[in-house]
Amino acid sequence: AVEDIKKIIATEQEDYLPENLHISYSNDQSTQTQTQVDDLVNNIIFGVILVVLVLMFFLGFRNALFVGLAIPLSMFLSYIVLSSLGFTLNTMVLFALVMGLGMLVDNGIVVVENVYTLMDEGMPRRQAAKQGLGEIAWPIIASTATTLAAFFPLGLWPGTIGKFMVIFPITLSIVLGSSLFVALIINSMLTSEFMKTEEEEITKKKLIRLSLILGALGIVLLLGGFLLDIGAFRGIGNILILLVILLWLYKYVLTKAISYFQYTALKKLENRYENTLKYALSGKRAYAFFFGTVIMLILSFILIGAVQPNVLFFPENEPKQIITYIEYPEGTDIQKTNQLTKQVEKRIYDVIQKYNDDGYNYMVESAISQVGEGAGNPQTDGGQQNEMPHKGKITLSMREFNERRGVRSSDVMEEIRAAVHGFPGASIIVEKDAAGPPAGYPINIEIKGEDYEEMLAEAENMRSYIQRLSIEGIEELKIDVNKSKSELEVIVDRRKAGQLGVSTVAVGQTLRRAIYGEEVSTYKEGDDDYEVNVRFNEKFRYDENALFNQPITFRDQNNGQLVQVPISALVNTEVASSFSSIKRKDLKRVITVYSNVLGDYNANEIVQQLKTELQNYELPEDMSFAFTGEQEEQADNMAFLLKALLIAIGGILLILVAQFNSISKPIIIISAVVLSLVGVFFGLIIFQMDFVIIMTMMGIISLAGIVVNNAIVLIDYTQILIDRKKNELGLEDDELLTRAQYFDCIVRGGKSRLRPVLLTAITTVLGLIPLAIGLNIDFFGLMIDYDPRIYIGGDNVIFWGPLAWTVIFGLVFATFLTLIVVPVMFYLVNRAKVKTRDKK
Repeated sequence: AVEDIKKIIATEQEDYLPENLHISYSNDQSTQTQTQVDDLVNNIIFGVILVVLVLMFFLGFRNALFVGLAIPLSMFLSYIVLSSLGFTLNTMVLFALVMGLGMLVDNGIVVVENVYTLMDEGMPRRQAAKQGLGEIAWPIIASTATTLAAFFPLGLWPGTIGKFMVIFPITLSIVLGSSLFVALIINSMLTSEFMKTEEEEITKKKLIRLSLILGALGIVLLLGGFLLDIGAFRGIGNILILLVILLWLYKYVLTKAISYFQYTALKKLENRYENTLKYALSGKRAYAFFFGTVIMLILSFILIGAVQPNVLFFPENEPKQIITYIEYPEGTDIQKTNQLTKQVEKRIYDVIQKYNDDGYNYMVESAISQVGEGAGNPQTDGGQQNEMPHKGKITLSMREFNERRGVRSSDVMEEIRAAVHGFPGASIIVEKDAAGPPAGYPINIEIKGEDYEEMLAEAENMRSYIQRLSIEGIEELKIDVNKSKSELEVIVDRRKAGQLGVSTVAVGQTLRRAIYGEEVSTYKEGDDDYEVNVRFNEKFRYDENALFNQPITFRDQNNGQLVQVPISALVNTEVASSFSSIKRKDLKRVITVYSNVLGDYNANEIVQQLKTELQNYELPEDMSFAFTGEQEEQADNMAFLLKALLIAIGGILLILVAQFNSISKPIIIISAVVLSLVGVFFGLIIFQMDFVIIMTMMGIISLAGIVVNNAIVLIDYTQILIDRKKNELGLEDDELLTRAQYFDCIVRGGKSRLRPVLLTAITTVLGLIPLAIGLNIDFFGLMIDYDPRIYIGGDNVIFWGPLAWTVIFGLVFATFLTLIVVPVMFYLVNRAKVKTRDKK
């Protein structure tokens, strides 16, 4: 839409507007949105490169392509479904694609790796594909279902934040559903026709021929791109030339490295893992590993309580906008407000002047000042756009993160806060744009009651009391209602008006018509209709003499003739003070005491201190107060997310019980989910990260769906080995093996699943790493203009980083759980069954 507006303005400049007229754009947020989208797209590309590279080392080039195809195919299918549902390509959709990037190859990995293992054991390709898919079809369906069950409760998120976040679970569910389809249909078909256990080495002659064809085509496109100035041609040409370089690199460097990794390093890793697992399962060490992990979980809870990381509702974003609100008492003349706004504006410009470099300000893109109309604060004025002559607003739009030369926009905001103090009689507060959906002020105390006069007095008392506490970090306590609004009360002399036959409605309508106007006709030009409104000239609109000396026309009831008398003959006027507004919540009148929190201070800590200090604060019996705003939203959303986590675990448990027809196996898998919190908590403590309620809790819920996948595949395959052993021995399904036989099956199952477990964990982590660390590479810029515009940080990492790190921390520890502790628990359960049988 913004681009369309710019095109229209450009056309108007060419055709109609004067040549010397300069038009500048202010407060244009479309570039920031586009940058966020571009960064997420580049994160997806970077993630794909990392994932395919890892697949190549584990599975070889050909087999990596089979799995790698799942990425574009799944995303293409997802895009079709999302488009049909009316979803746009927004930041929430793109992050869900980043989140699902590592997971959508999981199913393909399990299919390809299982077929590869069977072929490596000597089974023919088609038979291996058929048997391999048959062995793991239900496990991967169940694992996908459990992941969807984890994300399903997030789709029930209520409130404003729910509307914002609900796109994430919907998109992720569609992506994972698409990946399951690709794994079961496309991957199984490709493996049955083209899979090989040994890589075919490309001959030098064939490589030269291929390089000449691709290189020549690339050079032609590259030259065409430069001559015709077509970026797409340059991009494709560079990709083809890069592909030639990669082919030679693959033949003479990567092939040897991949071969060494697959046949030497990976074999050594499998043998070491086998020995480690045997060690963990032997004797009483199985109990030591299990209880040691439980103790680590308890210790992590104790440490997180002792260290107490900063708890935030939403991530603390770097301001994209710095907004200064200026407010005089109501009734102040707009000229006085304008004069103050200019003085504040000058101080702000003095602050940002030092970021100028040869006339270019690398911090501030645009600045706009408003006085009166549109100068209100959306959080306190409810989005009203009516005239507010006592208010002013100055909005600074900051440049993109990578253009700020390492300067934090939050530091600029603190400099502005320090610079705009010292104007007596006026309230000046400096805020930043919100990181997510509106949630109110961090300090927001609502006083409820019936008598507005008394409530306002109590609000003033409470504000004074809090100010005397001298709590550091509170910017400026304000009250959202005041009684300084001047008004002119018009009292109709009903007796006199009744004698003349004039209604009070007629008096009110006449005054309203003079001030606000009234539609009297419609003017038509072409297909457009224009309203014709009549009202007083602006200079008479607030002139008391002009307003009350205007005649009111009525019909005399005695003789039926039209008569005019001045309004002043029918009314008396009194100057009074009134409330700026009367606000209600849950049918009760409410007044709010609110404030921002200064940078480098934690809102939750300040609010907790306020709650302690106000515990014994006395109000009249008919009044009450409560902490609302951001605190209320935080409590409500935390309660929902905890409920969502329980629902997710319950849903996963039901699916697992149906899958395994057992209670012990689902409990083992759910235990792995709970124990994975060790990784999350220790990660937050070691790296001193904030606990961001919305994002960290979403990460924990997401983790629950991811962790179960590997555990399902491992236990299911181990159970297949146990069933095969029973068939060999001629045992019934309900009969038990010996302890040694269980030991052997569990070790073999673990060793066989080591590769897919590591692969799925590594691909999921690598898919999130670019977003977690904020590494931004412009691949389109690199291919087209040879400018990768590399930088670390940005708005996406601030917002999504906590969620990504939560999943990474939890998944790294969960991989250890899956490979060691899950087999240990499975072995202990079966050992207990054998022990019970032997006693009988």
